[in-house]
Amino acid sequence: MGLLNRMGSIVRTKTDKLMDRLEDPAETLDHSYKTQLELLQNVKRGVAEVATSKKRLELQRAKLAQKMDKLESQSREAIQSDREDLARLALERKAALNSQVENLNLQVADLEKEQEKLEATEKRLSTKVEVFRTKKETIKAQYSAAEAQVKVTESLTGISEEMADVGMAVQRSEDKVENLKARSAALDELIDSGTLEDATQGDDIERELSKMRTASSVEDELARLKLEAGK
Repeated sequence: MGLLNRMGSIVRTKTDKLMDRLEDPAETLDHSYKTQLELLQNVKRGVAEVATSKKRLELQRAKLAQKMDKLESQSREAIQSDREDLARLALERKAALNSQVENLNLQVADLEKEQEKLEATEKRLSTKVEVFRTKKETIKAQYSAAEAQVKVTESLTGISEEMADVGMAVQRSEDKVENLKARSAALDELIDSGTLEDATQGDDIERELSKMRTASSVEDELARLKLEAGK
């Protein structure tokens, strides 16, 4: 539990620092997940190292056991040969080896307990890392969706602003057209009333001559009609 808590504290500390440095949540989550995987690999290596050490001690213990069996046989053979001195020496060496075997048994037992603890820690940490991975991917997906929505909204806002500007430009153009129409109509009225002179109609002399030609034409037409009517 102590090792797991320390690892959790390290992960939280690093995650907090990364959150302060990085702006992209996706990158922050991926980095945190990578850190947790590294910690998990450290625990797995610890399990492998403990298992290797235990196996080495077990092999050493097996060799001592073989030597003890050999000394046991030698002591029996010495007794059969009436060599009590050799039998005693073999038994003394066997006793010394037995002491080493008992010490190895204690070490192997300790390593077994340590291995069990590390394996339990590895399982818990693996579960937490997997849960974090799932949560990380969910958060990244939600962030991507929210980011896309923001971009769409910003685009729509930009389009709305652009359309508003276009609408205002169109309105200004329509206002100018209406003003020009009104001004043209007003000028026509002033020309018709004689307030303004129409430059296309020529000068004063031309206008008078035109009136005279019009009047003469009218008189000629009137005379023709009277003649036709016998008057």
